Amino acid sequence: MNPEKITNDVYSLRVNHFNRRLFDSLIPLPEGTSYNAYLVKGTEKTALLDSADPEKAGVLFEYLRDEKKIDYVIAHHAEQDHSGSIPLVLERYPEAKVVTNPKCKEFLMTHLHLPADKFIEVKDGETLSLGGKTLEFVYLPWVHWPETMGTYLREERVLFSCDFFGSHLATSALFSEEHVVYEPMKRYYAEIMMPFRSNIKSHLEKLAKYDIAYICPSHGPVHQNAKFAMDIYRDWAVSEPRNKAVVAYISMHGSTYLLVNRLVSRLQEAGVCVEKLNLDHMDEGRVAMSLVDAATIVIGTPTVLTGAHPKAVYAAHLANLLRPKAKFVSVIGSFAWGGKAVETIAGLIPNIKAEVLKPVMIKGLPTEADLKLIDELAALIAEKHKSLEACA
Repeated sequence: MNPEKITNDVYSLRVNHFNRRLFDSLIPLPEGTSYNAYLVKGTEKTALLDSADPEKAGVLFEYLRDEKKIDYVIAHHAEQDHSGSIPLVLERYPEAKVVTNPKCKEFLMTHLHLPADKFIEVKDGETLSLGGKTLEFVYLPWVHWPETMGTYLREERVLFSCDFFGSHLATSALFSEEHVVYEPMKRYYAEIMMPFRSNIKSHLEKLAKYDIAYICPSHGPVHQNAKFAMDIYRDWAVSEPRNKAVVAYISMHGSTYLLVNRLVSRLQEAGVCVEKLNLDHMDEGRVAMSLVDAATIVIGTPTVLTGAHPKAVYAAHLANLLRPKAKFVSVIGSFAWGGKAVETIAGLIPNIKAEVLKPVMIKGLPTEADLKLIDELAALIAEKHKSLEACA
């Protein structure tokens, strides 16, 4: 493996993990992922920015086989897919110092047991010269951990953005193609960044003052079009939701399924974009992506032992964790002899600051009167969506 040149004396050491299919024992990776380290060479010093998941440390060291000396290891984020190989790097380059912020230092000492004397602490906006190459450190807390930061290389106008603007995408392409990377970036944003929308908004404003030619994230390809990456993040994090409803459902004996189909049909007839998700075979990433720009979330659930179906419970809990910008929520479903499915779902989503539209819970197989209630809910959603921008 040979380092790939991005620009003058800046190299990508991208470690692809093509066959990884799950991240954090939770997040599906349909297109694998990459662990991106970068090498910046000045006339006096050399810096390695981040490392790789320890499972792939061998690939990282193959990239570094001809590097006799590394002076600095810039640690942007303490999570092990970025930092896990740093102890191995320090074994090979014992003179190297780990450059990071105080919070990340604390985490690296806790999670990797790195000694305190291996660190150089830097403040927000502080710089480090490599000789003809100036690294400026940019704090980006809560994207998506509290210690996250980025690095701006002034002379080459390169932003090393850590998880910001990343994508779980293993590819041989060094630079991103917008039509290829858009969906992996949206999946990544939805799964990891969406709960921190308010922080992302302020960080986008902070980064607007920089002249950025390249964005080098910690996962996925490098962005030569920085405006593209920043614009889509601004759309996802800052703009109003679209004229879109997500109907996520599970059905046991068909009654809830009939309600869902009726609701979806009526919404579509009213001009509402609908994403219908069967929770029986749930892809958490697909659920998360659907929530990014949806104005309304409807959970469809039958009743199981007086409560909502466990898969509907999981979906509601996931949505609550992700904190989407939806404006309206509702529940539809069925029961046999009684229960509190609506109350169960409502209690699971306190983080979603949305108006609750009147639920429709029916007993047994739906009647025409029950279906009329669904029609009324669809009409109400369509009315609520009148002022929203069309679905992209």
